[in-house]
Amino acid sequence: MSESALPAAGGGNRPSPEGALLSAEKIQKVFEETGTRIELFRDLDFAIGPGGFVAIKGASGVGKSTFLHILGLLDHPTAGRVLFKGKDTVGLSDRAMSRVRNREIGFVFQFHHLLPDLTVRENVLMPARVDGRMGKAEVERAFDLIKMVGMEHRLRHLPAELSGGERQRVALARALMNNPGILLCDEPSGNLDVKNAAHLHELLLDLNGRLNVAILVVTHDQALASLAKKVYMMEGGGLRMERDGGRA
Repeated sequence: MSESALPAAGGGNRPSPEGALLSAEKIQKVFEETGTRIELFRDLDFAIGPGGFVAIKGASGVGKSTFLHILGLLDHPTAGRVLFKGKDTVGLSDRAMSRVRNREIGFVFQFHHLLPDLTVRENVLMPARVDGRMGKAEVERAFDLIKMVGMEHRLRHLPAELSGGERQRVALARALMNNPGILLCDEPSGNLDVKNAAHLHELLLDLNGRLNVAILVVTHDQALASLAKKVYMMEGGGLRMERDGGRA
């Protein structure tokens, strides 16, 4: 991961909880619509270390996706702060936040969001292209990732020519293109049948171990949550530890 993507801001450097890769402190999120105030969560703390695998469960509407978006710098908390490797992201410019998202974080959503006019290879290469890196090393890494997810026979196919499971595997390879320290996954198998979901879950677990990439999933899928080292339940505006399988 590129240190230059994370300039000190809003308080500078400070120790992260137990050497956390990604942490959140006293996060609050409030929505105010038509005079109604809705507090989604308050004083929410969270941390995940390098190579960790954490799942967050919870009923629909409790704020799982919103919290994931805050951690991924796609949304802003009402109060509190998010830190990467102890560096505060509060006060970063939009450009700096974009660099952090592209270089430091891989996103896998319920819908693959592949670009329809690009091939599998071109879609996986897109994060490197956005970052201005399109050399031999990037092309080789893209192929290696495509091979890791079992899609090397589909290099020149367009998304419309792939099954739902295949599209999600390509999206996973794309999320890993810039060698992020963490994958943030929002119901990554929510649109897949049981067989393809199980395949994707196995891939996530394999890549977590093989690449030492940290993984945070928010999910309703108990089979996916059961793979995580730590499982939290989001309820009542906070996180309750449901299972602690060790350092994560």
